Amino acid sequence: MTSETPNTSQAKSGIRSLKTGEILFNDGDPADSLFIIQKGQIRLFKPKGKGFIEIGVLRSGEVIGEMAFFDEDGSGKKRSCSASAITGVEIVEISFLAFGKTMQSLNPWFKTIINTLATRLRKANSRTKELEDNQTASYGKNVGTYEFMKPIEVMRVLGTLFLVFKAHGEVKGQALAVNRKMLTLYTSDMYQIMESKLESILNLLVTLNLMEIGEDQDKLPNVILLKNIELIRQIFIFYNAERHLQEDKKMRISDKCELIIAKMLEKLPGNPVIDIPNLKTTEDFVPKFSKYYILNPVIDEMKAKNITINPDHLDDGRATGLFGEVLMKDGQVFVEADMGKVQKMYPIIRFMNAVKKSNAEKA
Repeated sequence: MTSETPNTSQAKSGIRSLKTGEILFNDGDPADSLFIIQKGQIRLFKPKGKGFIEIGVLRSGEVIGEMAFFDEDGSGKKRSCSASAITGVEIVEISFLAFGKTMQSLNPWFKTIINTLATRLRKANSRTKELEDNQTASYGKNVGTYEFMKPIEVMRVLGTLFLVFKAHGEVKGQALAVNRKMLTLYTSDMYQIMESKLESILNLLVTLNLMEIGEDQDKLPNVILLKNIELIRQIFIFYNAERHLQEDKKMRISDKCELIIAKMLEKLPGNPVIDIPNLKTTEDFVPKFSKYYILNPVIDEMKAKNITINPDHLDDGRATGLFGEVLMKDGQVFVEADMGKVQKMYPIIRFMNAVKKSNAEKA
């Protein structure tokens, strides 16, 4: 009998994959299975007002959704929170039917212990929820738009990362390495940074190729490799400067503008930059910068990919002081550009827009 039960359970199991940001289940959804995380990280959160209460982050080897199995209050088995993938995730799904058959095969003493632990945990969760409700009774009432990561929270994470890697980072090739336990000591124990927000920013840095996650001696993803600590400092300084500006003065770079900047930098080594005297066409024209960038190679590549761009897409860059005027002469399109500043600001622009997109997805 005991040899058949695992087979039954295994037959009811299935491997699923989730993309970054994909919802596994929503608060209040009917529940008929639990999940074991094989790879990646899952964020647990609960809707509240115009935003969400962050509950925690689960990682490889942990179980999610099991508490609904022990619901016996007559209300039916429902999810008590929402869950979404912070990174790409692989999970094993086990139906409650299969799990129940496994439970039935256990020694009665073990079943009593498991049910007792589950009951105590549910009571603790209910008490925690009551405290959260009391602390967040007015959450979202005076907030127009929900932001998962506010600028000050981004600064808090970036500042902590800089501190930890500066103080404890070990040189590994071209990067600095820190164990996740050391980072957690600062972020969670000392500065009480929400785990879900820390992991979201770490994931963004990995996506932007500014960070890597390696395995420790136990083959667990606990070695964090930071490729450019100076860039973390620069992004922190940028966010600190931005938060003191009026809304209409803050930097906003559209996706199209970011794309054009990326292509301009990609083609910069082989693309000539022209001195302004060769392009003066009117006596009253006062150039903003000393050089022009030839935009034709970028336009041609975008056109080949059926992506339409025009000078208006550079308006955000002009407002930020990256670009000046756009001129046309002899079939060539030239844009005034401070390419040194463009190169310096581009990584910051990428990070800033990645945070905005992450906030939009979570809203």
